[in-house]
Amino acid sequence: MAENVFLTGYAGDTINAYQAIPQGDGPFPGVLVIHHLPGWDSATKEITRTFAANGYNAICPNLYAREGMETDPDDAAAAARSKGGVPDDQFLGDVSGAIDALRALSTSNGKVGVIGYCSGGRQSFLTAVSLPVDAAVDCYGAFVTGTIPDGFPLKVVTLVDRTGSLGCPLLGLFGNDDQFPSPEQVTELEEALVAHGKTYEFHRYDGAGHAFFSTNRTAFRPEAALDGWERIFSWFGTYLSASEA
Repeated sequence: MAENVFLTGYAGDTINAYQAIPQGDGPFPGVLVIHHLPGWDSATKEITRTFAANGYNAICPNLYAREGMETDPDDAAAAARSKGGVPDDQFLGDVSGAIDALRALSTSNGKVGVIGYCSGGRQSFLTAVSLPVDAAVDCYGAFVTGTIPDGFPLKVVTLVDRTGSLGCPLLGLFGNDDQFPSPEQVTELEEALVAHGKTYEFHRYDGAGHAFFSTNRTAFRPEAALDGWERIFSWFGTYLSASEA
């Protein structure tokens, strides 16, 4: 079953979210889906349904809800970008509400993973170093490492200095033709994970750039995306399947 729901987010604000849950009594693990920079769109909702079809309670909060809950995703994304994007503290307040909502479901097994794409990949890492989640997936998240370009319109900071606070296993999926993050930036993050003794697994795909999971874009690379989906379900299957004691 898939439907729009409402959550309590940052500063007590009400935001909307897209929730998809499997049929049956469960218990099911939960997945927090973080949408990409283009917004809370049909492609991200399809990803959310894909998790439900594979036995996960899934929820994708609308990070641009303050631009209007019924606003066209393109317009909401443009409005959010014009303000410098979503501040990290606001983001964490919103997804904390989504995590609470997943764990409160009667069919929850108590475990929650997080996955994000593009800007959501960075935010997935931010979630994993800031909030109690059980597994994380970073799909080509930019500016976890590296240097923010001069004049960059989004107000973001890198996060690699927070690697020591990573509280769960991390899966990273990256294209070797990507610039944000570049292969060098991916290596920088990997070196930080090794230095801090973190559990992680990275996969890098030749011939793939940014947004290779996006079936509705020319960047889509079927071979990389299919392999990536297999690794995502294996990762979550390993770290989210057990019920809480």
